[in-house]
Amino acid sequence: MSSLLPVLARGALLSPLKRPHPGAGFPRAPLALPGVRIDPAHLAAYERVCGFPTGVVTVPVTYPHLLGFPLAMRIMASREFPLPLLGLVHTGIEITQREPLVPDGEYDVSVRIRELAPHRRGTQAVVVTEVRAGDQFLWESTSAYLARHGTPAPAAAPAPESEPLPALAEWRLAADLGRRYAAASGDRNPIHLHALTARLFGFPRAIAHGMWTVARCLAEQPAHAAVQVRAEFRTPVLLPGSATYAAAGGRFELRGGHRLHLTGETRRLPARDTSHDQ
Repeated sequence: MSSLLPVLARGALLSPLKRPHPGAGFPRAPLALPGVRIDPAHLAAYERVCGFPTGVVTVPVTYPHLLGFPLAMRIMASREFPLPLLGLVHTGIEITQREPLVPDGEYDVSVRIRELAPHRRGTQAVVVTEVRAGDQFLWESTSAYLARHGTPAPAAAPAPESEPLPALAEWRLAADLGRRYAAASGDRNPIHLHALTARLFGFPRAIAHGMWTVARCLAEQPAHAAVQVRAEFRTPVLLPGSATYAAAGGRFELRGGHRLHLTGETRRLPARDTSHDQ
């Protein structure tokens, strides 16, 4: 992931020049990377930091996000992308997996910006990542990344609070968790690395990556070949800290005391729909 450092540096240098707004123009052409192969050592490091078993014949459902991450960073670090890369917050993801990836496969990965959307705290970019093997659609994600700024959309009515799900595990999260996940993922956003750099963006301490929180929750669940996952990152998980994993009936959540950090849902899908393979 060291090859990402020049891209991140460029995005950091351009960030003060950006003027985020939901009506701004943005790059519309997708970026593609053919013939991607998975590095076994990188996969194992990811599995360890997220709590997945190592040496399994299929990769975790969240791992393909990392295959597209360098392309997403190239787009979001470009001069044409209107949101500042520094301080972007991942607010949610939806994953559709028709077939799991295998560690020794070869894949074609593409990433595009679908739209900019207003958010109650600023502007979100909606980023779509697709993974195929030849003409076979395997995996897709839709992520939202928020740039917080001073002209937010009107606040939406608060969603009704549901009853907490039954707690299944308590996790102690070390101060270096953000740095360890950054080493495995390449996501070195300063809000995740150190308290000092997180404070520059309004956080009292470093915060856990949203993708780590959803991956850690899914590591506690049975793996399915065809599955849809939705997760919303509600409030930051401060590091160091603790979190409670809770789940029931396909729903899951992560809480810290009375704070709801993450809500999510998994749904098994029927046999692969070949309509995407055209």
